[in-house]
Amino acid sequence: MKAQTYTADEIAQYLRVHPYTVKRLARAGKIPGFKVGDQWRFDVQSIEEWKKNQGKVKKGKNK
Repeated sequence: MKAQTYTADEIAQYLRVHPYTVKRLARAGKIPGFKVGDQWRFDVQSIEEWKKNQGKVKKGKNK
């Protein structure tokens, strides 16, 4: 089964943010993505997993 990938613009539409925000988060390693040449690509399953984990507090962080 092929993994479906999206561009930064497509992910930005999906997340309802500006494409620059997607690229900035990817450069910082805060959102899962990879570069093909000079363009960012994002695996749909990785983005879904990332979305599910947003806002969850890691155990031991907040006391």
